[in-house]
Amino acid sequence: MGKPHEKPMWHQLIKLDAKLGKSLQAQLREALVKAILDERIPVDTALPSSRELSRQLGVARNTVVLAYQHLIDENYLLAHERRGYFVNPEMLAGRVSVKQRVSTAGQNADPDYDLNPALNLLEKRNIVRPANWKSFEYPFIYGQVDSDLFPVNDWREACRLSLRVNAISEWTHDGVDHDDELLVEQIHTRVLPRRGVWADKDEILITTGAQNALFLIAQLMLNEESTVGLEDPCYVDARNIFSLFTKQREYFDVGPQGVETDERLAQCKLMYVTPSHQCPTTTTMSLEARQALLADAEKHNVVIVEDDYESELNFVGKPTPALKSLDENHRVIYVGSLSKTLAPGLRVGFLVAPKKFVQQARALRRLMYRHPPTNNQRTIGHFLALGHHDAALLRLTQAFRERWKIMDEALASYEPLSATAPAFGGSSFWVQLPAHIRAVELEKLAAKNGIVLNAGDNYFASREGPRNFCRMGFSSIPADKIPAGIERLASLIGKM
Repeated sequence: MGKPHEKPMWHQLIKLDAKLGKSLQAQLREALVKAILDERIPVDTALPSSRELSRQLGVARNTVVLAYQHLIDENYLLAHERRGYFVNPEMLAGRVSVKQRVSTAGQNADPDYDLNPALNLLEKRNIVRPANWKSFEYPFIYGQVDSDLFPVNDWREACRLSLRVNAISEWTHDGVDHDDELLVEQIHTRVLPRRGVWADKDEILITTGAQNALFLIAQLMLNEESTVGLEDPCYVDARNIFSLFTKQREYFDVGPQGVETDERLAQCKLMYVTPSHQCPTTTTMSLEARQALLADAEKHNVVIVEDDYESELNFVGKPTPALKSLDENHRVIYVGSLSKTLAPGLRVGFLVAPKKFVQQARALRRLMYRHPPTNNQRTIGHFLALGHHDAALLRLTQAFRERWKIMDEALASYEPLSATAPAFGGSSFWVQLPAHIRAVELEKLAAKNGIVLNAGDNYFASREGPRNFCRMGFSSIPADKIPAGIERLASLIGKM
């Protein structure tokens, strides 16, 4: 009979924490699986009895019994009568032994591959946010979700429906290039009409977020000779995506009525705009400006890419129809997402375009990753069908309206901070700082004092563009924290 390992070893292998969001049983199972796969437990050595292990770890015996039984069911352990529990050697069969693995440390572990020099991806400017932003006292971060506003119970109901046996049999197969019918139906009948957009189902393509939709569009439409028009300032990743396919870019300033195009539009094959809530200035393009842009696009044979990233967060004034809703000549490719109203981590977006374009985009998507995960698609489809999205959207806009008002009043209370409240709503403010303040320096100083904000430098096309703008979100900060956060920020500015 194999001798159980001594107490110190089990305390090293298994570290349980009652404060974690997982049950002790789940933590124990994970620790044992890791130890088995890392070959930390010899196959000829018996594990401690359930009574002994529970004593050593200070947990209920039933916790250990259930964990052992689960690992037996999963074939990680074998139970031998009167001998105890042993690692199943078949679980390690066919694996390269840990002892046989050769370390490559110091042996050219980071080879210099001959990468495409035209990409220079690491040199592109990006918006960098601290990964630990939740630990900051005043997270004026943009693009993140307030977990307190997430409809946990409603989401669980949608998950349960997608995990029924008959549902699993549907979404586990390879859909090749097809999308979940329930999700497409809900976008067709629930999401798009809210935005004033009417489209046939074969004009809708599900993507892994809005950025994926932009990449598909750029790859299908642009080459080195193509010219793309962009707002300035602009959504940084859109500019980066288009730059992968062409160096020919025209930048158009953003004014009080949105992007201001001119005769240079005639040179463009594609024009990227965020009319409902311009990124990052929050300006809403007027109806007259939208109609003029559509007329010019038709005149010069320009395709407009409308990124309607925050259309449903309109809680100020009358709803503004999407540019696509005014499009009578198929000039607009519409890009939407559920990131801002549900959760960015789900990575579910969509594009709406003429049928022939969608067919090409679907074929390109198939070569890239076939289709977005069908389990996520089905769950979101149920979430929409049950009316949970509409209910969540109402709660979200009510919370954001309160924060929007409080933040507007707080910013107006301090002279160094100049911002016009977004007339559309949304989830952020575009703040102008005193001319002598560099936003990048303020961003660093603010982080040292518990404040997260986003310097606006990288939104501008030129590296020498304005340096005294920053973007401040209110989607992830509690309403009662906003005034104190703005007060601390103003104090920091006063010391610069």
